Amino acid sequence: MTPEDHWASLPPDADAPADHREVGVGPWPGGPDAWPDDPRYDPELLAGGDRRNVVDRYRYWSVKAIRADLASRAHPLQVAIENVSQDLNIGSIVRSANAFNVSGVHIVGRRRWNRRGAMVTDRYLDVRHHPSPAELLTWAVAEGYEPVAIDNGPGSTPLESAALPERCLMIFGSEGQGISEELIVGCSRLHRIGQYGSTRSINVAAAAAVAMHAWIRQHGGPAPD
Repeated sequence: MTPEDHWASLPPDADAPADHREVGVGPWPGGPDAWPDDPRYDPELLAGGDRRNVVDRYRYWSVKAIRADLASRAHPLQVAIENVSQDLNIGSIVRSANAFNVSGVHIVGRRRWNRRGAMVTDRYLDVRHHPSPAELLTWAVAEGYEPVAIDNGPGSTPLESAALPERCLMIFGSEGQGISEELIVGCSRLHRIGQYGSTRSINVAAAAAVAMHAWIRQHGGPAPD
């Protein structure tokens, strides 16, 4: 029985309260003698079940195997976060980066952050730290990435009509401080997300998800699901 068949065989739990629904699948049916002969599968998960928040195709896979598979088809999009003081925003951006399978996330400035908001997704992608904007820009040049700032500051142009580079490093700042002048100067362009209400800016984690999806629409192709 494949993981997909096992998933489909489970009884529906649609009427259970959201905080009481079981996520994932239980132990592989049939015991150890029925386990698949595939090194990507984790014996502990096969024995105890897989309750992680992963898509069905990765049920029972080890973290190492999932990370390797994602890396093999990761998009040439990277994301950088500067001056973001709210840990949950950093975690939410990391989670969105995983959802769109970007090839890396860069945190500029403070190294420590609360990973709870990432919902464990930081285990599946490359998250790097840069103490200064200069170090991030040096990395981008060396790796052939075009830095693109996403902010609604002076001189910004609409993201909706922009042709984004394929090897793109999207840079985001906090809602209060924004992106530092040093990073803005090092970016090839500055784009803003169109807004229609009274607020001056939208949450940075929401802005990052919108901007990443704009890149995906241009370069990502059909989603595997």
